[in-house]
Amino acid sequence: MNMSEALSSPGKSIPWFQIFKYTVYSLLCINTVFFFQEEYAASAFMFSNGINFSQMIEAYSATIDTASWVVLLLVFEMETHVISDEKLHGLLKAGLNGLKGLCYVFILYALYGYISTYTSLLNFESSAVTELCSMAGQSFSFMTTLDEFVPIASEGCLGLSNSTQFFELPGTTILADAETLKLAQNLAMIDVINATTWVCLVFILTIDIWLQMKEELTDKMMKVSTYIKAVIYLILIACAVFWGIDGKFIDFWDAFLWIVAFFFIEMNLFEWHAEVEERVGHHDVA
Repeated sequence: MNMSEALSSPGKSIPWFQIFKYTVYSLLCINTVFFFQEEYAASAFMFSNGINFSQMIEAYSATIDTASWVVLLLVFEMETHVISDEKLHGLLKAGLNGLKGLCYVFILYALYGYISTYTSLLNFESSAVTELCSMAGQSFSFMTTLDEFVPIASEGCLGLSNSTQFFELPGTTILADAETLKLAQNLAMIDVINATTWVCLVFILTIDIWLQMKEELTDKMMKVSTYIKAVIYLILIACAVFWGIDGKFIDFWDAFLWIVAFFFIEMNLFEWHAEVEERVGHHDVA
């Protein structure tokens, strides 16, 4: 269970699996920066009058969510692989539990942000605008997909949409046609489904780790947990496929990396459980 043995033992081959695993973790950290850049640009359109504290989660839900998950992932990695059982107690254990608790708060807060974004997209109302070019130079913008907007200018306005029916978000200067609005609503709904499913997954995984720490995680419990998590992973894969077809590459890529990353945690847990079962078995024989 101790990673340092694999990395520092003399005479051993290069630990390519560990390098691959931590490369995935690093890419997830980089994605947090990408999400912040994307949401920072989108917030200028969605919150043209400025963002107050209560709107931060709606404006930066993906950034807050991803950053919290990165920290939580690293804590899980430490609990299931890096830190030995002998050291996983006392203040260290309490500190990790406190850090996980803080991550859970932000993850649930981000879920609320995804729900708020979805409900805000449901608030679009029919607009009197019938031609986008008529709004050129009036600080209006056109929503091309979820969290992406293009200022309506005299040059290029004809290429934005050939629709004659548009919708407007009250309190903003954002316009969208029916097709784009429906796509954005679907993507926002997938965000909600994906975030909710991840919360369910981490709830089950937290219970697994808690029971394993107490050496009370039985083979039967592991089997039931694995079946439930298999269904959860299928839902997450379905969300990733949807993003790959109708969404943005960064969303698909991020979803793929997260599934791979938590597959590593599952492998850690299986290995940890096998080690404990073997140790307990030897103790019983003795």
